[in-house]
Amino acid sequence: MLSTTLAAGAAESTYLNGLVTGAYIIAAVLFIFALAGLSKHETAKAGNIAGMIGMVIALVATIVLALRGSERPVGVTALLIAVAIAGGAVIGIWRARTVEMTGMPELVAMLHSFVGIAAVLVGYNSFLDADPTATDSLAYIHSIEVFAGVFIGAITFTGSIVAYLKLSAKMKSSPLVLPLRHWLNLAILVASAGLLIWFMFNHSSAAIVPLLIMTALALFLGFHLVAAIGGGDMPVVVSMLNSYSGWAAAAAGFMLSNDLLIITGSLVGASGAILSYIMCKAMNRSFISVIAGGFGSDGAVSSGDVDYGDYRETNPEEVAELLANASSVVITPGYGMAVAQAQYPVADLTAKLRARGVDVRFGIHPVAGRLPGHMNVLLAEAKVPYDVVLEMDEINDDFPEVDVVLVIGANDTVNPAAAEDPSSPIAGMPVLEVWNAKDVIVFKRSMATGYAGVQNPLFFRDNTMMLFGDAKERVEDIIKDLPS
Repeated sequence: MLSTTLAAGAAESTYLNGLVTGAYIIAAVLFIFALAGLSKHETAKAGNIAGMIGMVIALVATIVLALRGSERPVGVTALLIAVAIAGGAVIGIWRARTVEMTGMPELVAMLHSFVGIAAVLVGYNSFLDADPTATDSLAYIHSIEVFAGVFIGAITFTGSIVAYLKLSAKMKSSPLVLPLRHWLNLAILVASAGLLIWFMFNHSSAAIVPLLIMTALALFLGFHLVAAIGGGDMPVVVSMLNSYSGWAAAAAGFMLSNDLLIITGSLVGASGAILSYIMCKAMNRSFISVIAGGFGSDGAVSSGDVDYGDYRETNPEEVAELLANASSVVITPGYGMAVAQAQYPVADLTAKLRARGVDVRFGIHPVAGRLPGHMNVLLAEAKVPYDVVLEMDEINDDFPEVDVVLVIGANDTVNPAAAEDPSSPIAGMPVLEVWNAKDVIVFKRSMATGYAGVQNPLFFRDNTMMLFGDAKERVEDIIKDLPS
């Protein structure tokens, strides 16, 4: 009887493990579909749905596995899981419903910090649960997993917090330049390597000492790496922190022996790193320099004191007349459009101009806004047709044939200093060459510099006119003044 019961229990356990493994494989495939779908406007919604379905499957499978393997009473474990899910769901729904699109970059940065601190906590829990006296090869591998997971997680945690503070203007966007900062970073890495050796070969509970010291160093390193990066590179930083959070999740997966967490973390880590590399190429930045905290840069930011001459101001009525007589119009949006929530009147203006036979297109810089794809999401939200939204490389050669360019809230991504001033902090960065068009209208609240702190000579060119005020209100005024 006993042997029959044990055999039945073992068969049930094997069957359950097979189901969970199958669910994890399905979830992993759905996550891959999600990434593939998010690569295009037309399939982005389907990609999001695939990702959500995959996450639901993953959560259900993990909960079933947790309930089955729990050493506590099933009811207690279920209650703890329910409380955690309910708390997270309430906070998540609240933030999703209340956050503005302008707040998305800093929200994403904060979400990355949660992944980082989770990896740190999982690492310490995994260390405390292990046998400190074990000396076999698996024990050494486990020590490396714990150390790496805590190290990456700690860097992600503080780095993401600094990114949030910079993006939300609660901390200056200018880089923090400490004396010998690159040597300081290198010293922390060397010290961490030494602490790893100490941690691996200390077969007692005292091994927590090098782990604690490394955690403190990694927390500081995460703060310093991001604090040393200027505002102009923050979109790349957010993308890179996304990659870090993925590797932190993968490390947690190794510690928890969770295959899906390893797969998902690796997908996020690899895709984030690839996106960061693509963005660095678009900004003519060194990938290594950015992730190393601005290595090779002195952190200089243009003072904006150079005298470029006088600028010309215009009004909505003049702009409306200019647009009515144009045959080709390009709109280049930036973060200012998001702040003013001008995407809806911009979409309305686009529809009205196209109805008049005007060729209207959008030029999107890879780092427009403060988050990869920020402008694309705004325009999609306002129902702007996908086929008129073009990337920088697709539209740059067309500007000489464009009659009017509307620069709505963009600054650094349309700055000719990047191409013409070798001393500029953004020198060499590919930009939208809007100055080659016949007429340029710049929507701004004031003559202040952009997020990178660099003055824009475009504002003072002979073919440029400034339209001051709230972008949403100015676009609405232009629509009213359009000839019928």
